[in-house]
Amino acid sequence: MKNENAEKKRSGRVKLLLLALLFTLPVGASYLIWWLDLAPGTAGNYGTLLTPRPVVLPAAGELKGKWVLVQFDGGACDAGCERKLYFMRQVRRAQNREMQRVARLWLLTDQVQPKPELLKAIEGTVVAPRAGIDAAFPAERSVTEHIYLVDPLGNLMMRFPREPDPARVIKDLQRLLKASSFG
Repeated sequence: MKNENAEKKRSGRVKLLLLALLFTLPVGASYLIWWLDLAPGTAGNYGTLLTPRPVVLPAAGELKGKWVLVQFDGGACDAGCERKLYFMRQVRRAQNREMQRVARLWLLTDQVQPKPELLKAIEGTVVAPRAGIDAAFPAERSVTEHIYLVDPLGNLMMRFPREPDPARVIKDLQRLLKASSFG
């Protein structure tokens, strides 16, 4: 009789221990994944997050209330400038149905007028003189080395390198558009 009671007691304890393990295992696994930094997608953003600051963009209707990709370059537009313009166009197009929420702005750093064939190729890009705006845009060396992102409320929030990885920029912008209900 004593053996049977001891066996039932031991069996009950094992069951209780297994049940407790069943409920604590997912919590423990999640802490382990967090601690080892194994979670997928934890790389975060590609662009450099900036402290949000208001910037005054040219008063163009196409820019109002939209996410704006901004680049600074001269009107003569060398090969690097053309790549950035092409890149901004492709990033916008890659947003598919959200494409209308993204605008492009080319702020001219000199008095040279861009070539008509270039303007035709980048149709839809707002071209304006920089008019001293560049002071609000932080750069490692020069504002012409980056592509900037301004949110629909007019706050500068992110910058990308001169030769960015298009897939990673597209992913950053997709995340922002998905999380944002405005713009």
